[in-house]
Amino acid sequence: MDVFIEKIVQKRKGAKDYLIIIGVIIATIILMLLVMAFIPGMSLFFLAALGYIAYLIITTRNIEYEYAVTNGDLDIDKIIAQRKRKRIFSANCKDFEIVAKVKSPHFSNHYKNYKNQLDCTSSIDNENVYFIALNYNNEQTVVYFEPNEKMLNNFKTYIPRKVFID
Repeated sequence: MDVFIEKIVQKRKGAKDYLIIIGVIIATIILMLLVMAFIPGMSLFFLAALGYIAYLIITTRNIEYEYAVTNGDLDIDKIIAQRKRKRIFSANCKDFEIVAKVKSPHFSNHYKNYKNQLDCTSSIDNENVYFIALNYNNEQTVVYFEPNEKMLNNFKTYIPRKVFID
């Protein structure tokens, strides 16, 4: 029997996101004033275009991650503004070295120093953030994610000695 589990996690906006949003709004207002001053006949068209471009840029800061587990395969998609979906990670749990909480003794400096680190969480500071260490695309990689209990139990059926639920 096939097992399919999915979860969607919305990324929280940080200071960088809010600075980008404020910068886009300020730049749009300045450009709108310049357009109204120098191109009075075509200003309505340009104002609408500038407003739409600003809307597109601001909404790209709305990011969600979708985790899908199917019979031990983990797929993580990045969803931008509910318009664009991109697969950023896909692997079988049998390739995992370890699955454990970030806030556990299992998360050693060895894993912290991996070159590739994929943050697929709402916030890395959350209590339920787990990490996966594996060789992904011929590089040592750590993937941070927020699985639910069903996902962890599914991994545990395939790799019981590598999943640590603390």
